[in-house]
Amino acid sequence: MIRSALLLATLAAVPLAHAAPDLVTVSERSGFTATGRYDEVIKLCSAFQQAYPKQVKCFQFGTTPEGRPMLALAVTRTGAFTPEAASRKKLPVTLIQGGIHAGEIDGKDAGFLVLREMLEGRIAQGALDKQVLLFVPVFNVDGHERFAKWNRPNQRGPVEMGWRTTAQNFNLNRDYVKADAPEMQAMLALVNAWDPLTYVDLHVTDGAMFQHDVSIQVEPVNSGDPAFRKAGLALRSNVIQDITKEGSSPQSYYMSFKENDNPASGFVDSVSDPRFSTGYFQLRNRMAMLVETHSWKDYPTRVRITHNAIVSVLNQVAAHGKEWQQAAASADARASHIAGQPVALTYKTTDKTTMVDFKGYAYTRSMSDVSGMMMTHYDESKPQVWHVPLREEIVEDLRVQAPGAGYVVPAAFAQMVATKLTRHGIAFRKLDKAVPDAKVETFRADKAAFAPTSFESHQRLKVEGAWKQEPRTLGKGALFVPIAQPKARLVMAIFEPQAPDSLLAWGEFNNAFERKEYMEEYVAEDVAREQMAKDPALAAEFRRRVDTDEAFAKNPHARLEFFARRHASWDERLNLYPVMRTDIPL
Repeated sequence: MIRSALLLATLAAVPLAHAAPDLVTVSERSGFTATGRYDEVIKLCSAFQQAYPKQVKCFQFGTTPEGRPMLALAVTRTGAFTPEAASRKKLPVTLIQGGIHAGEIDGKDAGFLVLREMLEGRIAQGALDKQVLLFVPVFNVDGHERFAKWNRPNQRGPVEMGWRTTAQNFNLNRDYVKADAPEMQAMLALVNAWDPLTYVDLHVTDGAMFQHDVSIQVEPVNSGDPAFRKAGLALRSNVIQDITKEGSSPQSYYMSFKENDNPASGFVDSVSDPRFSTGYFQLRNRMAMLVETHSWKDYPTRVRITHNAIVSVLNQVAAHGKEWQQAAASADARASHIAGQPVALTYKTTDKTTMVDFKGYAYTRSMSDVSGMMMTHYDESKPQVWHVPLREEIVEDLRVQAPGAGYVVPAAFAQMVATKLTRHGIAFRKLDKAVPDAKVETFRADKAAFAPTSFESHQRLKVEGAWKQEPRTLGKGALFVPIAQPKARLVMAIFEPQAPDSLLAWGEFNNAFERKEYMEEYVAEDVAREQMAKDPALAAEFRRRVDTDEAFAKNPHARLEFFARRHASWDERLNLYPVMRTDIPL
């Protein structure tokens, strides 16, 4: 491991006395053992703009629930300080985000150091001539100010740090699609305005002890538009190559074991669901990078690595941004013509393994007399190479054919859904008149299972079923969401009921799967006898179920419901997903 003195020399090749005092962070002054409070971000944002008025604009893009300003810095030598100017000049936009988990705060201190060194002309020379950098030092601002020692018990430094979740206890890195948190709504508005080609999400891992110091994950590489994956792979490969030259030992997968706390089980690469940044932006045909420094490296080491990763991204976008913009535009065009095609909504890792040499430490595993389970104990004084399996073959899992024209949301749910779609910049229109007997597909759940506990303030729902043709009258005020738009994959991720982060999966339509009207059992008894008397075939079907289905035979409520479902009073909307598909534009 590089010693701290050498690390600090690497981070700041010019003595602090040569830097503008107002632009030096608390972290740098402390030798990268501490990090500043949010008032420092406010001061630095203003100070950078004051020191470099032609290259930096400090602006507020949101307000947190506790009333704090959410700040960003637009940094460029092109003069494009508005989204319109960046679009007019066809400049790629790179958004660097720190502190989504505010205890993992390497990105804030590394980012400010990168800014100063770039503006002084010491690193990434020419990079700001070819792009606009948006730097968000702290995304989770309220969480940042829940400041204390040991907020991250699995992490070495800084001395004090913020908290993982927001003041409302939202984990922002589970919120990209559902966008419940005001902070995420502000971020998505920023993204919609600036349309960043590359979104860099800076984190620190949890996990085991080993020698590797950072994970660099990018999508699209294994997911999203197949042709656009070439750009994502190039970004990932080039950044890994760059930071390796700077002394890091990166991996391209998240370094958590297949079996918890068991190094011998090896590793599993995967594709994140769109609640995460890397799962979300590929649905918009844009690139997202997850930088995960290793929590057991000290803070100077982690800041250095994050610094180097940021510099590499900016250099790569400067070198390849124009061609990657063209690749993204082509992906947008293909998405606009995705109607009727099979689209992957989830991915899975196969059991195919490759044995890899992984730099770890000597360890032992023994039964704990405290927890009563097997525990791993690492010896960091004894580096050791682990020969372990890596599962990295990722294939499509759930595939759904895109609708021919789009989705329809009934007027009763239009306001809620329109708000969600607007947050993502998805196009839709409202029907100005009713459409009787429209040819649509409906989805009725054969099974609907509610999660037993709350997750991110929602009771999630899983359904089984299939789309079927069923004419329905569409009322005035319903929404039509066309599939023919660049964000078509995101549209499907939001509306397909079995997609992992769909509105249905997050419980936004739970009412549709709750029975509200009932037939009293003594009434159902009479109804059952009347139906069997009128329909001998129905009576025979009932007797067959009793004789062949033991669970049904032993369940008096199921036996009565057999008849209640066939009565005119049965709610035909029960388990009917209140979103439809159509092959005809409306």
